[in-house]
Amino acid sequence: METDVFSGDDLPLALPECAGREWARRAIGLLQGDARRSADTHLIKPVFPGLGNISVYLKDESTHPTGSLKHRLARSLVLYGICNGYIREGTTLVEASSGSTAVSEAYFARILHLPFIAVMPRSTSAQKIEAIERFGGRCHFVERSAEVYQAAQQIAAETGGHYLDQFTYAERATDWRGNNNIAESIFAQMENEPQPEPEWVVMSAGTGGTSATIGRYIRYRNLSTRLCVVDVENSVFYDSYVKGDPAMTCTAGSRIEGIGRPRVEPSFMPTVIDHMIRVPDVASLAAMHVLSDRIFRRVGGSTGTNFFGLCRIAAQMLREGREGSLVTLICDSGARYTDTYYNPDWLKDNGFELGPHIDRLNAFLDTGRTLTSSAG
Repeated sequence: METDVFSGDDLPLALPECAGREWARRAIGLLQGDARRSADTHLIKPVFPGLGNISVYLKDESTHPTGSLKHRLARSLVLYGICNGYIREGTTLVEASSGSTAVSEAYFARILHLPFIAVMPRSTSAQKIEAIERFGGRCHFVERSAEVYQAAQQIAAETGGHYLDQFTYAERATDWRGNNNIAESIFAQMENEPQPEPEWVVMSAGTGGTSATIGRYIRYRNLSTRLCVVDVENSVFYDSYVKGDPAMTCTAGSRIEGIGRPRVEPSFMPTVIDHMIRVPDVASLAAMHVLSDRIFRRVGGSTGTNFFGLCRIAAQMLREGREGSLVTLICDSGARYTDTYYNPDWLKDNGFELGPHIDRLNAFLDTGRTLTSSAG
């Protein structure tokens, strides 16, 4: 006699309701709503007379609801956690961050009614700390930037929460093939420009996730555009790239908030980078002030790093008699650095004399006179 497999006593009385899936569906709907409202940002084109036929474009990520490039990353990391089943209703979100990513993640945690804890160096700007707390997050401070990883892991374990871990998951949480990522947005906005395919995109390295997205997208679309990644002092990305050593570390923390790391982060993808430049911190801050004056509003230090790297590329193109378009990013607003990078006393106390560097950079932008090595 054949057994009726549909009438066995071991069958459950009812199929499971999967109650957690309903919360996940609601959460994803809320995140998608934010994406529709804020995913794209302006691409602005300032004019610099000295650059001749080299056009400069700035992707302004400071206009996101949380004021920085990290808004995209934070949404992707939270989506990644939900879709993998790591984040459920009531899950405490934990992140290691120097500020901007944590600000954006606190915003999304509030939307989803989830607790949020940011682990950050004590030196993080007061404006970023206030923003995190304004969104309902809590801040846990460590003395050195290298301590954030272990502290975040420990807090996540103690709370039964989820460590978002931007430094590991930034390169995989974002769909680098498209889906309105930052690379797709840049190239779509460039389509009708006189030089639509940029010669170079210049991007600083923090997690490495944005440069990985841009570099992969360039290759995926079979574009001739090249990617230059700029690094700062007290960071190992540049040395690791040059020496091919992913195990390098350093003990000092970066003075340019949001970029530069004491270790080579898992999201850093050197194989999609065409060129790297190390920018002295004084040059980053000088370029920040110069660009702020030129576009009539303040930008942050990492944007200064990006802009100085772009100017180095432009200077080389001028020497070679080349023309084309260059793109870089405004990562965040200078409003977050009123007490530091825009404070003359702070600059003096930290040994930054910006005047000569500002003068040389302004002369380059106005006349095309080559940047000297003393400017970085």
